[in-house]
Amino acid sequence: MKYISFISALLFFNLSFAQPSFLFRPTDDDEEVFTGPSWETTNKASVYLSQVSFVNWNAGGTNSISGLMSYQTSANYTDKYYTWKNDASLKLGMTDQQGSSLQKSDDIFSLSSNFSYQSDDKSNWFYSAKLTFNTQLFNGYTYSSDSRTLISSFLAPGYLYFGGGMEYGKNVDKMSIYFSPVTLKTTFVLEEDLANAGSYGVDPAVYDDDGNIISEGERIRSEVGILITNSYEMAVMKNVNLKNQVSLYSDYLNNFGNVDVDWSLDFDFKVNDYIKASFGSQIKYDDDVKTVVETDDGETAEAGAKVQWRQFLGVGFAVDF
Repeated sequence: MKYISFISALLFFNLSFAQPSFLFRPTDDDEEVFTGPSWETTNKASVYLSQVSFVNWNAGGTNSISGLMSYQTSANYTDKYYTWKNDASLKLGMTDQQGSSLQKSDDIFSLSSNFSYQSDDKSNWFYSAKLTFNTQLFNGYTYSSDSRTLISSFLAPGYLYFGGGMEYGKNVDKMSIYFSPVTLKTTFVLEEDLANAGSYGVDPAVYDDDGNIISEGERIRSEVGILITNSYEMAVMKNVNLKNQVSLYSDYLNNFGNVDVDWSLDFDFKVNDYIKASFGSQIKYDDDVKTVVETDDGETAEAGAKVQWRQFLGVGFAVDF
């Protein structure tokens, strides 16, 4: 019941931002004249930096420096009844704090491709096929006072979604609601230790009584389920843009009704052509991602799935080309 209430509230919040004009059939005044097939490419690069230092500061403090690099590119093809949208995104952040080793603060690599067919130029409905892929490029760790534990690496995990369905939106580049009754989700865990531990929902290794591996953990997990996504971009006010994306997925075969949630909300504040501020938040929930906690006696125990939250605020340099 809690999941149903949460998902209902999430959908209401997302749809409430949508402007009514997106959801109506176009009038004669705002119909676009087709001028032929075209390609459009965009590239966005940005660097955000923050630094804190103290010299004889009576209140105390720790010197630190952090940076985040972001690159986004897209190549979109438009025909009279067809659109093919391709996006790639890379984010990498590092933090160096006095007394600690250099640590990764952000690491996202994603690819997406969306092919849509519009049955006629009066309709806002599209038949769509979507493919998305997400992973990270470098090792990720949890840190304790004297050690670190590997929790992720390249393709551990990696997530591949592929499916088809219906998409609704006057402009699928700016606002869309997508429903796929059949979407294949493939989870990759190619790092041996993580696969043997059964991380991210794969089947763990089987051991004998002496602790020797009888059969190694699975590296790939496949699911078939239902996928609903909502995305839109809008100008909140002059020089302030909002981008919202939400994805809801439930596997038919394993615990149908348990919903994987991925919701990101980003604000861009433009100062001038080269300087901007950015604020972003991302909430994720995946029933297959279990949290490991350390007990009072130093042992580790699995605590189950939890809501994951990531937040970013930075000021830096950005360029579009």
